[in-house]
Amino acid sequence: MQKKRAGNCRMGSENHLLVRIWNCRWLYVMLLPVLLYYIIFKYVPMYGITMAFKDYNVFKGVFESPWCGFDVFQKIFDNKNFWLVVRNTLSLNLLTLAVSFPLTIIVSLMLNEIMSAKFKKVTQSILYLPHFVSWVVVAGIATNLFSQQGGTVNHILNMLGASSIPFLSDEGWWIFTYVICNVWKEIGWGTIIYLAALTGVDESLYEAAYLDGATKFQRLIYITLPSIKSVIVTMLILQISKMMTIGLDAPLLLGNNKVINVAEVISTYTYRLGIESAKYSESTAIGLFQSVINIIILFAADKFAKAIGEEGII
Repeated sequence: MQKKRAGNCRMGSENHLLVRIWNCRWLYVMLLPVLLYYIIFKYVPMYGITMAFKDYNVFKGVFESPWCGFDVFQKIFDNKNFWLVVRNTLSLNLLTLAVSFPLTIIVSLMLNEIMSAKFKKVTQSILYLPHFVSWVVVAGIATNLFSQQGGTVNHILNMLGASSIPFLSDEGWWIFTYVICNVWKEIGWGTIIYLAALTGVDESLYEAAYLDGATKFQRLIYITLPSIKSVIVTMLILQISKMMTIGLDAPLLLGNNKVINVAEVISTYTYRLGIESAKYSESTAIGLFQSVINIIILFAADKFAKAIGEEGII
């Protein structure tokens, strides 16, 4: 009798689910293109991951190439250049995060305090614009500005009696230039989420604090920041989860042979292995290693956020 009731409950729940799906059928139809996109372009190509465990031969293909276990991983882990690019990737990402993350919040708070709606929209548009500029253009601008011979910045320094600075040929100055270019390009785009969160802060809290004699800075510290703390933590977790990932464009276009010891990162190293040297198994293994480490960092950051009382994202 109990088994029969349990079976009826399951059938009832299944029918209820089908009814809900049918009632929302047009929403699922709208979702279908997105699902197809991810299935075709994200999940289907995953069969190529098997190249990391094979002695891949371009003429035999992925399926007919012989298996070699973890030999490819052992080979890349024994390579000193691999650990150099891992160090460079982590260093550049950490420095960029340390500079851009707090600046993005500060810029968002400053934009939120602008009273003139027209001036605020113009300012936001100017800040958003660099995000849509190609890294090819940004690299060209950076070269014209920071070149040691004929660069605008060095030209101004020379006019002031100072010596030229090798922004693009000295390792330390190159890192500085790289971080500055990244911050300039993305800081405006990063303010979108925070500005959206700031619109949800209850205005009555500000009014009550103002009547109690709180200054603007005190209202900022004790009302605004606590109100968007969950958004800040979520964005920080998402940023930390990409510590092992760095775009190909910026280091490839800004880098050169003089700064290769700091400019060579995982993306450029994988590009040279896979495209220039045709070592497809090694480049695939590095990409898989990179993804696994990012996932581990994501879970670790989320667990830490929950340990300090935040909701996390998982």
